[in-house]
Amino acid sequence: MDVDPLALVTAARLMVVAGKGGVGKTTVSAVVARAAADAGRRVLAVELEEKPALAGLLRGDPRIETLTLTPSEALEHYLNTHGLARISRRLMNTGVIDVVSTASPGIDDLLVLAQLKSLARERSDLDLIVVDGPAAGHAITLLQSPAGLAEAVTSGPVASQAREVLDMLHDPRRCQVVMVTTPDTTPVTELIETAFALEDRVGVQLGPIVVNGVDTFGALPDPAELAGRQPSGAEGRALSDAATSRRTRQHRQAVALRRLADELPLPLLALPWLPTAGITSADLPHLVSQLHAVTLPS
Repeated sequence: MDVDPLALVTAARLMVVAGKGGVGKTTVSAVVARAAADAGRRVLAVELEEKPALAGLLRGDPRIETLTLTPSEALEHYLNTHGLARISRRLMNTGVIDVVSTASPGIDDLLVLAQLKSLARERSDLDLIVVDGPAAGHAITLLQSPAGLAEAVTSGPVASQAREVLDMLHDPRRCQVVMVTTPDTTPVTELIETAFALEDRVGVQLGPIVVNGVDTFGALPDPAELAGRQPSGAEGRALSDAATSRRTRQHRQAVALRRLADELPLPLLALPWLPTAGITSADLPHLVSQLHAVTLPS
């Protein structure tokens, strides 16, 4: 049966991308945004850190809106929409968000999620909101914040926001988390732990896992098949060492993919490894075309 990767990652209107730092969350966010735009969907790509990496990858694509959302901006939006616009700018300039965060742990994360909820509700013109989320550890605290605050505060605007955000997180039609890893032991271990934590503590819908940087260049021939046909001397040894290294990497990746399939009952998607120092916007069309479902031998 053919699997449509785009349909899997865009099953909910709000898609939060999470994973260990360095596994390619921003790349995956950009690929999904670009793939959805190519399919004719209206897309907003959101970054939760003040590092415009996602906007840089999507720069020049007029079909995709980009937004950087910080706790300060989320607080300002909250104040503006609750009749406190006249004082919101002054509060922002005095660093009140740091004071609020210290006094009420989790409130800054709740405000960010509440702003995402408002965007999804108010922007009826959008088909998809892709959120380049925080690293795995912070992703848990971010998504767990509404439940913690709902237990700690039982009435008032904070309690109302927490309950509304929880409703969004628990609705698979409105929100899902797409986790990203590379096919390596440590990132896979952390992803599995994070996935169980998100399901147990948050109850959020988990979408497919995207494995980034997979060697898709095909298997190398067995060394015995090349006997007598390889260059001799230093060149031959260098080629032999390179082939050995690549076979080792392919085996390690196969083990990682099998482990993911065995331990998490979620669809697996893959993006290829590219022989480049860094992904740019010029690489996105190729990556979009290469996003595919992983089929493992039974």
